[in-house]
Amino acid sequence: MRSFWRREPSKATQSTIVIAGAGEVGFHIAKRLASENKQVVVVDQNPAALRRLADTLDVQTIEGSASSPKILDVAGVEDADIFLAVTDSDEINIIACFFANILNPDAVKLARIRNDEYSLYRDALTGETLNISMLINPEVEIIKTIERMVTVPGALEYSEFVGGKVKLIGLRLKEPRYAGLSLIKLREEMGDVSLIIGAILRNERLIIPTGRDTVEQGDLLYVVTEDRDIPEICRAFGCEHLAIRDVLIIGGGNIGLKLATLFERKGYHVKLVDKDEDRCQWLAGVLNKTIVLKGDGTDQDFLLEENVAAMDLVVSLTGDEETNILSSLLSKNMGAKKTITRVNKTAYLPLVRAIGIEHSVSPRLSAVNSILHYVRKGSVLSTVSIKGEEAEALEAIALEKSGVVNKPLKEIDFPKGAIVLCLVRGDRVVVPTGDTVILPEDRIIILALRHAVSKVEDALAVKLEYV
Repeated sequence: MRSFWRREPSKATQSTIVIAGAGEVGFHIAKRLASENKQVVVVDQNPAALRRLADTLDVQTIEGSASSPKILDVAGVEDADIFLAVTDSDEINIIACFFANILNPDAVKLARIRNDEYSLYRDALTGETLNISMLINPEVEIIKTIERMVTVPGALEYSEFVGGKVKLIGLRLKEPRYAGLSLIKLREEMGDVSLIIGAILRNERLIIPTGRDTVEQGDLLYVVTEDRDIPEICRAFGCEHLAIRDVLIIGGGNIGLKLATLFERKGYHVKLVDKDEDRCQWLAGVLNKTIVLKGDGTDQDFLLEENVAAMDLVVSLTGDEETNILSSLLSKNMGAKKTITRVNKTAYLPLVRAIGIEHSVSPRLSAVNSILHYVRKGSVLSTVSIKGEEAEALEAIALEKSGVVNKPLKEIDFPKGAIVLCLVRGDRVVVPTGDTVILPEDRIIILALRHAVSKVEDALAVKLEYV
């Protein structure tokens, strides 16, 4: 064992997070948290992966196995607030959580578990012996991401808050008559529709707007609204709001199987394509209504034969990025209404948007997003990443002793780059102004750029304990 760093006592006021695993998931969690000035320690057996972290991020690294209690002790698990076991090995993650629980029973512990057999023993894993707070399965998380994407077919992104009372949707503004309007004028043009523009993505730049900012044709607008107004907003912006009926899934691996099973339950007409004949025969035996086809999703003749132009949705889920990208581009060019593309390498995500693939998913980023709200301080209940990792929408509860209650919004010391999108008070959604006063037990939906997230946490967590 060789240590790159020897732990120093942590500051009482600073969150300490120990991450076991310096792979893609561990790297991206460390990157996000380090940018928020949290104290991050990463443990891994791969010196090259640790050098990548040390060279690019302000984190501390330990070389060694996370399944070793000695290594965990050196990493400072005993003093950590949160322990994340996200190595590529389920067994190492489970053993690491076992020893972390002995060293620090009070720490929040999360484990990345990909084997469905372990998930069958969730109660044992989350019970007193291991005390794991949450099990993260990247395959399950990517299915949840895709399910959100198809909830509003015209949207590029979709999230829910406060039990579904509030929706945050990303819509491309295609209607030219709204171009150049300020947000104040846009809301007036929309009439009685409940509409709050929380962010504008223009030329890959994310803007947290004021009422005086204008919208332009082609902007991606992040809109907070309620269920009843989504169809009207989609129509006004020029986005199709069509129900999904016919689906083609390319790739019959575990994720393709899980998605086909979900879509069967939703009543969709599903076709599932895979190159491997034996896999196709097995899939046909375990799926009920899905039509399983042996074929190549990058073969234009095959897609033509299967009438891809009639598909409401094509989802490319093979383990190969190039195959997924090519099959999505072909399907889109041949007339498919919507495509979703699995991209494993997060560095590819900006590139696929540049070539016209707007709906992409990453198992690793889906897992990262699910983990994030467990590392948030104070009263934060959930978080959703916006535009990859550029910003977050946070749902928090205003507790009585919080520094944000019983004062107008204009007097709250929120950082630049953060905006309160709305409040939910009982069953009522409140569109706030500067004079709006946050009351105890209000649910607050906040959108913050990445650099402002930690300051938002501090504002919410004043005089609060961790929850």
